[in-house]
Amino acid sequence: MSLRSLPDFPWDSLVPLKARASSHVRGLIDLSVGTPVDPTPAVVQEALRAHADAPGYPLTIGMPSLREAVVDWFARRRGVPGLDPAGVIPTVGSKELVAWLPTFLGLGPGDLVGHPAVAYPTYDVGARLAGATPVPVTSLTALGPLTSATRPKLLWLNSPGNPDGKVLGVGHLRKVVAWARQHGVIVASDECYAELDWRPDRPADDPPTTPSLLDPRVTDGDVRGLLAAYSMSKQSNLAGYRAAFLAGDPALIAQIAEVRKHAGMMMPTPVQHALVAALGHETHVAAQVATYRARREILLPAVEAFGLRIDGSEAGLYLWVTADEDCWTTLGRLADRGILAAAGSFYGAASTRHVRIALTATDEQIAGAAARLRG
Repeated sequence: MSLRSLPDFPWDSLVPLKARASSHVRGLIDLSVGTPVDPTPAVVQEALRAHADAPGYPLTIGMPSLREAVVDWFARRRGVPGLDPAGVIPTVGSKELVAWLPTFLGLGPGDLVGHPAVAYPTYDVGARLAGATPVPVTSLTALGPLTSATRPKLLWLNSPGNPDGKVLGVGHLRKVVAWARQHGVIVASDECYAELDWRPDRPADDPPTTPSLLDPRVTDGDVRGLLAAYSMSKQSNLAGYRAAFLAGDPALIAQIAEVRKHAGMMMPTPVQHALVAALGHETHVAAQVATYRARREILLPAVEAFGLRIDGSEAGLYLWVTADEDCWTTLGRLADRGILAAAGSFYGAASTRHVRIALTATDEQIAGAAARLRG
């Protein structure tokens, strides 16, 4: 892999628009990156402080108590009972996991990595880092008849989707798993926004969150070849802690752990304890979800009043919007109101007429953005 094969870092292209938006008489409201702004829960901060004395090296695979906490969380919140703790590993945030998973799995030149056509750009970057070839996938049928040369070794799913907020239901996930098993494809699902579910018509038999790839209704209790990634950044305001984990097939987790041990990829011990505390404390999550719901209910109608159509956006931290014009034109009009958003072109060639607007701003800023959009 050469650095020349990596795309330009997309966020750098927003610098001129940020300057334009910052010149607004009432200043900049940044709804682009989507970084949490609310406080880290006290219970998590307390756990971090209580375990700050950590002179020894942490386990790459994670403390047994952490792996058990992840298993318990999957059973309570995701409708996935009975996961094997050996099929869990903590990661230093989810972005590094996405970027390095193809490498961990031994992929390289000649291998294909499928990912959603409208997607977080790190899926593409992760394939390139391994020397593999990223392939945007609109549907399984679009891959055509599979041969050894056209079959992806790894297929990424993202539900709820970033940037589009789409949720893959149990039936869809089940079809993907059946197809993957037929063709010997590993499936990895990025599920980091699962707690932020806004669907008004969510199925009555769904768990409290959006469905997981590891749901027994999807897998029939067999998680071989399947991995689910999760981050605490969104639900618990832990972006600064870099607290995430991967769960699923114990054999794949063992392979990943072996590479991570050689590379020294370890979650710090105090952060592991903080993660245990966050996983076991649901009250702060409910409060944070309510906060984002309230911000969404203020911002969404104002965005529509500005003349933008909401597409997808069933879950997650973003509104995926379009004026049926080039995304940079829409971004310029928003910047003239002092609002910075993210270009749809960051998320693939299929989304150049969309813009992503984040809900991650203070109540005051969200109310201010709504007023500017209406004014």
